[in-house]
Amino acid sequence: MSERLLQPAVTGFTADGTHLLRARVYYEDTDAGGVVYHANYLRFAERGRTEYLRDIGVSQSDLSDQEGVFFVVRRSEIDFRLPARLDDALEIQTVIAGIKGASFLVEQTISKTGTDGYLVRVVSTIACVDRKGRPARVPQSVKSKLDRHDGGGS
Repeated sequence: MSERLLQPAVTGFTADGTHLLRARVYYEDTDAGGVVYHANYLRFAERGRTEYLRDIGVSQSDLSDQEGVFFVVRRSEIDFRLPARLDDALEIQTVIAGIKGASFLVEQTISKTGTDGYLVRVVSTIACVDRKGRPARVPQSVKSKLDRHDGGGS
């Protein structure tokens, strides 16, 4: 069986606490040559971060409704190593690398299922802001959940 036919989109945590999202490359993700368009790796990373938060019990819509805050990407650094292609099965690995008062650092790798190494690495600073777009402290309810999965210390 081709590695392109493996595993549906599912999430979970590995033994070392890394969050894993399995996904597939669709036609809409690619350019005319069937290679993932560079900006679409940010979409895969966003999905990985969103599913990570869901899996630790953080609903971003509830956070906005109840706490009046939400998360925005303040900064992302992307290291492109190899391309993903149409129908590839991907694994997006997400780790919290550090937490500060109003932000947290997320390290992610996107790799092809069943291979060693990564295709793309994304390191993002996620800021917490209020409804007016001003920095706000990460709510304690969220911080305590992030702390449990923090790979880098606060």
